[in-house]
Amino acid sequence: MIQIRDWLPFLGMPLMLLAVQIIAIILVTPMQVAGLVAFENPESVANPLIFIGILLVFTLVLLALIRVRRRRFIAFLIGFAIFMTFLYIFGALFHLMLGTSGAVAAGTVIAAGAATALLYLYPEWYVIDILGVLISAGIASIFGVSLAILPVIVLLVLLAVYDAISVYRTKHMITLAEGVLETKAPIMVVVPKRMDYSFRKEGLEIKEGEERGAFVMGMGDLIMPSILVASSHVFVDAPAVLWTLSAPTLGAMAGSLVGLAVLLYFVNKGNPQAGLPPLNGGAIAGFLIGAVLAGSLGWCPFCI
Repeated sequence: MIQIRDWLPFLGMPLMLLAVQIIAIILVTPMQVAGLVAFENPESVANPLIFIGILLVFTLVLLALIRVRRRRFIAFLIGFAIFMTFLYIFGALFHLMLGTSGAVAAGTVIAAGAATALLYLYPEWYVIDILGVLISAGIASIFGVSLAILPVIVLLVLLAVYDAISVYRTKHMITLAEGVLETKAPIMVVVPKRMDYSFRKEGLEIKEGEERGAFVMGMGDLIMPSILVASSHVFVDAPAVLWTLSAPTLGAMAGSLVGLAVLLYFVNKGNPQAGLPPLNGGAIAGFLIGAVLAGSLGWCPFCI
């Protein structure tokens, strides 16, 4: 008999992915107004290579720290990155609503510091999920306004290939994930399997004879397909179909959800899975279908 714990995670994760994408779209305008972009030329296909290069360096640093058991430094490094992300998010929102002033700048720092402190001082699963969705949406919106469609597609393809290699061949991504999780750094979203589950008390440890009390998914799996959603909202000239969303944007959203369904199917079998191949692949396929239906292929140099 199917119980609530069997299907709730399969509802919770798609809802969080959808929330990330919607909030990322909402944050697009504040990010643009505040001038928060990661790359000066969004059309450059060199941008994905720069992104991958930075990712590889950061990965090597984390793996080295895990090897020498510097877990406190890892936690500090991740905490600083989370604080800076909140700083960008609240800074963009406050700038749009209140303008620029010393009080606004101080309020931004206080809000970012409070959100980061809450994550570390009270890391219950619902706190992690709410703030994790906000972090993921903020990062997706920043890169969504910084990368045009072609560079985003190149980036998502490269990341999907890298993720597959690092999980199934070199397996260093599994080592990285386990090492980071041991620091209890809040860089994932958590969906409990039972109503009395507490991440603060139980974490992700598995007791003998019992199963893990929650499903987890890395923020990267929420962020990467959402970059294409945000980018298509900014850079694709197509009429709105639903709310302010065009067919290419809706296609990317729907495709990423289909990819997540595929991922959850295999995760449910109990083995570590590379999330980005189905997620990024689904988002790209859905976007392309939507772009064809809308006749919005001006971004494609091969379609002219």
